[in-house]
Amino acid sequence: MTFGERLIELRKERGFTNRSDFADYIGMPSTTLRNYEKNAREPGHIFLKQMANIFNVSVDYLLCMTDDRTPPEKNPIFSNVEIEHIEKYRSLDDSGRSHVDTVLKWESDRMKQIEQVPAAIVELHNGSNEKGRLIDYYRSVSAGSGEVIFDDVYSERITLPDIPEYRRVAYAVKVDGRSMEPLYNDGDVLLIEPTCEVQIGEIGIFNVNGQAYVKKLGKDKLISLNKGYGDVPLTEDSLCMGRVVGKL
Repeated sequence: MTFGERLIELRKERGFTNRSDFADYIGMPSTTLRNYEKNAREPGHIFLKQMANIFNVSVDYLLCMTDDRTPPEKNPIFSNVEIEHIEKYRSLDDSGRSHVDTVLKWESDRMKQIEQVPAAIVELHNGSNEKGRLIDYYRSVSAGSGEVIFDDVYSERITLPDIPEYRRVAYAVKVDGRSMEPLYNDGDVLLIEPTCEVQIGEIGIFNVNGQAYVKKLGKDKLISLNKGYGDVPLTEDSLCMGRVVGKL
């Protein structure tokens, strides 16, 4: 049984024989629900949790990984990693929690937007049978004096070839500034792998005092490759938002 077949089965058990009626009930376009039921798109964690709660089953049951319907509240609620994150969050002061809340809201909004768009795997219109993958494209990140981007929902979506070297990429950003020349120029589109930690010497996207930068990570500062620009001192509240894995 596939995820789509199980979703249809549970929907009908709940009394929703008509797909459109159930789509209205959960506040989702009928076409999006159809894509899930036809296995035309992968379910995200937000949708999976919503369905698990509605049908009172486990996420593993939804994904056909088990025949045990035991609802989530009877299973461990958090993984060890999630528990560790909660403990770290509780140890933060108000400023640190504010920064984490900002990143979580940004990522949550991004996932909600993804849930509302057509299937992420599309055909590239280049005369071949090659498939592409849609990702979010944010308008800019600073390679200069810093730019606030957290209040902005992504402005558009772009298509990447669905090839192994791009599988880690979740979103793209446009460089604004020249501080990372000659490696990255003003206007370049960078491909970003989401992570909260990069190694010293790697280039990432960082939030320092509410400003977003693309820089090389140093021991206690963010380093500009262009010597005509200054470095950015790190603070206790500085956050890593992702690792730069390449550019278009």
